[in-house]
Amino acid sequence: MAQNVYDRSEFFAGYSQLGRSVHGLAGAAEWPAIRALLPPLKGLRIIDLGCGFGWFSRFAADEGAAAVLGLDLSENMIARATAENAHPVISYDRADLEQVELPQARFGLAYSSLAFHYLEDFGRLVRQVHRTLVPGGKFVFTIEHPIYMASSNPEWRMDGDGNRFWPVDNYSVEGRRMTDWLAKGVVKYHRTLGTTVNTLMDEGFVIRRLLEWHPTPDQIAANSDLQEEMDRPMILMISAER
Repeated sequence: MAQNVYDRSEFFAGYSQLGRSVHGLAGAAEWPAIRALLPPLKGLRIIDLGCGFGWFSRFAADEGAAAVLGLDLSENMIARATAENAHPVISYDRADLEQVELPQARFGLAYSSLAFHYLEDFGRLVRQVHRTLVPGGKFVFTIEHPIYMASSNPEWRMDGDGNRFWPVDNYSVEGRRMTDWLAKGVVKYHRTLGTTVNTLMDEGFVIRRLLEWHPTPDQIAANSDLQEEMDRPMILMISAER
């Protein structure tokens, strides 16, 4: 089973205060770039993997999706999604993405935001997604960028000349990484960019778009804190097709 960090009280309390938790998709600076990768949602059957508070599920429903299934391991997340982002076409359910068995040829879009870096066996999940998509179905997801993930201590450091830099530790050594983010001992799994892309292609997906996200000049002008996102990529976005 994947680590259920979102049901730890200290982690969930911290996560609930993030801008993206309070303001939903509008609080995620990367959302405009993600939205540009999405196909038209009207009439689609959609699965939202690691649905969190259900912000995307609700967006898809409001865009006219025929049905949306939101899955998350966290009881806290499912409870909040059900309470705050309910809709007649949305079903929320608790599921471990490490072990989930998805129905065959059910969905036209599989979507996930910042969830797969918690999975040890990414290949198994990709096989399940390929199985559950109809021919021509789309797979759009974001993960922490491998360069960001590869730091054993994800925070800026200073060199001997006083220049700030982002540490990258053992980038080619894939596997379990431990970090302190919102709580101590959060487990994530590092994979290189090549492994992520090749896993998708090996399981039958065609890569349609790959973005190493960074903010736009207008976003930086509106929020100067985003300037640091220009120094190293934090989020990797991929659009693939079955």
